[in-house]
Amino acid sequence: MEDFPFSPLVLIGVGTSFACSGLFYYLHREKKLELKKLKEIPVFKPDQHLLEVLRASPHKRLQYVAVEGRVLAEGEPLASQFVPRCFGVIQKISVEEHWKYWNQLTRTWNSRTTSSRETSNSVPFSLVSPGVYITDLYVKVQNPLESSGCFLERVHHRMKYAQEGLASVLLQGLGGEKPVAMEESEELLRVGSTLTGFGEVVLEGGQVMRLQAPQDGRDYILLPTDYKSFIERHERSASMWKTLTAVTGITGASLLAMVINGLVGKQDRRPGEA
Repeated sequence: MEDFPFSPLVLIGVGTSFACSGLFYYLHREKKLELKKLKEIPVFKPDQHLLEVLRASPHKRLQYVAVEGRVLAEGEPLASQFVPRCFGVIQKISVEEHWKYWNQLTRTWNSRTTSSRETSNSVPFSLVSPGVYITDLYVKVQNPLESSGCFLERVHHRMKYAQEGLASVLLQGLGGEKPVAMEESEELLRVGSTLTGFGEVVLEGGQVMRLQAPQDGRDYILLPTDYKSFIERHERSASMWKTLTAVTGITGASLLAMVINGLVGKQDRRPGEA
């Protein structure tokens, strides 16, 4: 072992660096392929251009496109139960009770969540072109709750902590349990927010445009952002994986060069030592 000038940790570092570089390169390549496919998807706004394209399309249908617009309720919007003058078209309210129970085996209090309740409400809504408030051109969004994507904004969150009192003491003594807190939250798809939907767009009656789940099985997605910001986020992700590929690759190459240089130097010193 004395003839070997490097710790095994150096060799492990070389291998780990090259392995991470290979993994990051794979993730970068997959992200670039995903980005390429996303950029191939036609992008529209709810305007006259989309209407004309639909009228000229076979069966008055576009199989998979992106539609970017501003959320507008078709009737009375949903009012937030906690935030004044806050309105939406999809609302989700959740309440969770947090308790602690006495574990006889470990002699400690353990946490658990019980009585989780969730209520969802929605009203019909459409997408209109950004900056337009009065228009006859809009795209109805069908079955938004069946779509994927985190398009709800949390507008309220509060923890109500239980007060220590006689009832709490009795519960602890009788059942080995005690309430800790009640957590309530509300999420909304707010009126006026920007939404980009990926799916199938059909034309009904020559004027009514509708965004729905694709019939070919592709994902029906709603995103709370404009299309440009969505693409930029993916480009930043691809750039991050590219940078990590370069950094770990250079690190591995530097360590390997150090190992080789040390071995060559030791070989050159041996004739003199003899």
